[in-house]
Amino acid sequence: MFIDVAKIYIKAGNGGHGAVAFRREKYEPAGGPAGGDGGNGGSVILQVDRNIRTLMDFRYRKHYKAENGEDGKSKMQYGKKGQDLILKVPQGTIVRDAETNKVIADLTEDGRNFVIAKGGRGGKGNMKFTTSTRQAPRFAEGGSNGEELWITLELKLLADVGLVGFPNVGKSTLLSIVTDARPKIADYHFTTLAPNLGVAELEGGRSFVIADIPGLIEGAHMGVGLGHEFLRHIERTRILVHLVDVSSKEGRDPVEDFYKINAELKEYNSKLESKPQIVVANKIDILGDGDGYDRLAKEVRKLGYDIYAISAATGQGIKELENAIWNKIQEVGEPEPAYEITDESKIYELTDKKDEIIIRKEDDKYFVEGYQIEKILNSTNFDDLDSVRYFQKAIKRKGVVDRLKALGINNEDIVNICGYEFEFFD
Repeated sequence: MFIDVAKIYIKAGNGGHGAVAFRREKYEPAGGPAGGDGGNGGSVILQVDRNIRTLMDFRYRKHYKAENGEDGKSKMQYGKKGQDLILKVPQGTIVRDAETNKVIADLTEDGRNFVIAKGGRGGKGNMKFTTSTRQAPRFAEGGSNGEELWITLELKLLADVGLVGFPNVGKSTLLSIVTDARPKIADYHFTTLAPNLGVAELEGGRSFVIADIPGLIEGAHMGVGLGHEFLRHIERTRILVHLVDVSSKEGRDPVEDFYKINAELKEYNSKLESKPQIVVANKIDILGDGDGYDRLAKEVRKLGYDIYAISAATGQGIKELENAIWNKIQEVGEPEPAYEITDESKIYELTDKKDEIIIRKEDDKYFVEGYQIEKILNSTNFDDLDSVRYFQKAIKRKGVVDRLKALGINNEDIVNICGYEFEFFD
């Protein structure tokens, strides 16, 4: 089964907590802080694998989580880093933020690794909080949470050539002749229910990749039939080979069919209108009494396209067509990427709200929320005076106290900080 869209939830591992510990050594009666740092959480990484053709692996499993970092230990021992989770995806996979639909990455290079969710940082152990005035800190830092989000994976096939046309015009037959692909072929509409890829090998070591896009119908750009599911794959191709049945065997008009398909391509994506195109008049061996081929050739040449007459069934004109396709590909050059992603940190711009501290007043009550504040709160030991002082200095340093004052807070007013209530004193 061909699966080209999948929505999944990913969660990077949380960082391990720093440890609170002290040395208890025979010849050091005074001891000292010896709590180690927590290990970093594992990240979720997307890895491009050219041997994978679909997103089938993501159809039945929707949730993926990397390993958490290990907590710090005594004797200054650091916690172990969480293991990264590597998810393999096909070449041509586009990654979107499921909430905003913004493109995060366009994965086209085989073997490329992309960090889609970064693991949380391990918390510092109490040995890192020693100062000249704080010789024995009884608190440590909590590990930060790993990034998490829902993403949509969308596969757009990578191919040099995209075969387009109405159903049953001979695309699959042509693909099977010029490549080693073996699509199922029969004499009825919608024979191909999934795109097929094949490699055409020419003399002199020349080759190109062809994608047989399932037959289009009117309204495909609006999702009629299987339109949207397959039109996306045409965007990746360097050139289009447009097959038209000129036999009139089914009573169709070749010229009308030619214009209808081009209209569907344009309506779906205006860029497809300017994509280089070679027109192929197929089934030339069983021409009827009409002048379908002559009329089509006249229209096509008037628009500046090249046209080639072939018979996919008998092999007539195939060699000439193969060379024409090769020459057109060389003329076009390398394709532009579907999406230009120059800064991989954009993923964190979409999902990372670590710098945001929300301070608000509702019905004479004050609320403080935010990732940074929650992290400080979780790492505070409220039974230890040094730890409490550290907490107070940290929130003051981040501007929380000043912003509360600006909202009109007074001494002994209640402040809700990430679900915990405190009395305010300046």
